[in-house]
Amino acid sequence: MESLNRMAIELVDEALDFAEELDIGARELDNEATVLDFGVEFSGGVEAGLLLAEIQTAGLATVQTRMDEVAGAPIPHVELSTDHPALALLCSQKAGWELSADGFEGLGSGPARALVGDEEEFARVGYHDAFDLTVLAVESDELPDEAVAEQVARMADVETSGVFLPTFPTASVVGSVTTAARAAELAAFRLSELGYDPLDLVGATASAPMPPVAGDEETALGRTNDALAYGGQVHLTVDSEFDRFDEVVSTASDEYGRPFADIFADADWDFYDVEESVFAPAQVTIDVLGGPTEVYGATDEELLAESFDL
Repeated sequence: MESLNRMAIELVDEALDFAEELDIGARELDNEATVLDFGVEFSGGVEAGLLLAEIQTAGLATVQTRMDEVAGAPIPHVELSTDHPALALLCSQKAGWELSADGFEGLGSGPARALVGDEEEFARVGYHDAFDLTVLAVESDELPDEAVAEQVARMADVETSGVFLPTFPTASVVGSVTTAARAAELAAFRLSELGYDPLDLVGATASAPMPPVAGDEETALGRTNDALAYGGQVHLTVDSEFDRFDEVVSTASDEYGRPFADIFADADWDFYDVEESVFAPAQVTIDVLGGPTEVYGATDEELLAESFDL
């Protein structure tokens, strides 16, 4: 497989070429790193969000929107499909990098993680990237500065001039789009954590509603996670059977049925103090090649309607 970062950089170049049309911004920091603004000071939009989701999956997934309903209300849904789930979802898209530098806080996803390779997923998949340019998508309502770029460059072992940081708030159109594109990633991660070999994931297709943009980051965190846990639907094609497929969905969590605003509030809004099992899609179909096809979980449109203030 070609370098994940090389493939993602090609998409970053596209974002730079069409920045005006996408309503995003770009600026070079004093240390020559590049920050792309996908919703902090610029507005961004659905197309910008779809492109960023492709960047986060290093170009190994097809991402698009479709119209559907939530509790009778027309709501856009984001669909993602990939034939490389282990690489696209676990080694690239997963938000596994907690950024903290000189007062800046953010959550990083994308192929830069594959240059570091210290998360368990990389050992399970057996992948480690090597490239001289890197992309880390940053979820934050502030734009990263030189200290953040230097931290990324140091950990990824690249020059700061080779660091690209597309940044977006959760409370933005891009935030709603890119989060809704994560349903398959949550299913793949849950399976991996339960002990399933991620290399036995053959293909993934998923859909989740795009939540209305909230007026603040905390409300947006609740809505975007509700969209996945109560509206995310996933189809996985896999190579082998497993006796814990029923634990992949959000219904398996003791917290099921509670809005994420309440779950996060109980954890003082510390993302990492929340039980991992709650971060799961609502419903999953698992199709074992040459074997059974089973459906687990269920969506909850009533809870979604309340969360989305419909």
